[in-house]
Amino acid sequence: MKLTNLLSAATLAAVAGTGATAEDSSDPIVIPIHNWSSQIVMSNVVGLIFEEMGNNVEYVTTDSQAVYESVRLGDVALEMEVWEGAFGASYRAALEKGGLHDAGDHDAVTREDWWYPMWTKESCPGLPDWNALNDCAHLFATAETGDKGRYLDGPVDWLKHGKERAEALDLNFTVINAGSAAALWAEIGAAEADKTPVLVFNWTPNFAEAVWPGEFVEFPAWEDGCDKDPAKGPNPNALYDCGNPAKGYLKKAAWDGMKDKWPAAYCALTEISFTNPQIAEMAKLVDTDELEPEEAAEEWLDANRAVVDPWISSCSS
Repeated sequence: MKLTNLLSAATLAAVAGTGATAEDSSDPIVIPIHNWSSQIVMSNVVGLIFEEMGNNVEYVTTDSQAVYESVRLGDVALEMEVWEGAFGASYRAALEKGGLHDAGDHDAVTREDWWYPMWTKESCPGLPDWNALNDCAHLFATAETGDKGRYLDGPVDWLKHGKERAEALDLNFTVINAGSAAALWAEIGAAEADKTPVLVFNWTPNFAEAVWPGEFVEFPAWEDGCDKDPAKGPNPNALYDCGNPAKGYLKKAAWDGMKDKWPAAYCALTEISFTNPQIAEMAKLVDTDELEPEEAAEEWLDANRAVVDPWISSCSS
């Protein structure tokens, strides 16, 4: 009995002395993939970082709104791009239920809203003031929209509420949802040749701002509650009568269990913070340079070792 106790004490002391509690699980870290290029490339970059740290990684395609429920339940381990304007409501709803938490902000500042390339302003010089839209609606009319202007919103699952915005502000526009981010770029590209006025959903950070200089429409300034309280914004009888936040956050979210199951990878996640130019470059590698997302992630990582290596070394045992 005395020998057993002595061995047990020695074992515990050895474990405590080696810091063995920091070992990451061999189970794969499941990373969600969505339907826009920067998120796909960024998620692959982070997956490569985790693999360099000795972890196993899996990727799953997930709805960009429902993903927060998946993180909360531990079906995926994290979400790399929590955009305030697009996903803030879904993220906050999951936070209230518990099971996931804020894993820190990126350095990037975001904006998401109605947008036009600069040649559009030449035809409608009252822009970016939203009040100019109705005066210029005819410039955006198509066979599809008749005498109304056409606004191409983001994919349905991004929940950008373009239709509600148009109704709340009495805009003479028909809102069409794009099937993908690529459809938005195709819309701008098709209009570029003859400088046709075009109005689409866009965001920053994004490669598009370097390829097509443009501006966001300046709607009534965002007020907290504009999506829940009709009293917020200029129309007392409607929601979504404000623009999106002009300086929105870009957060990371993590499953509450990640810190204990993969402590080293979780440490790296909290260290990781991308800037606007870095994220725009990730998107450019796919949307302009036409690399596959996996190739883009490898190229971005190779070109940014000075950024990434400190994140890894600070969390490696």
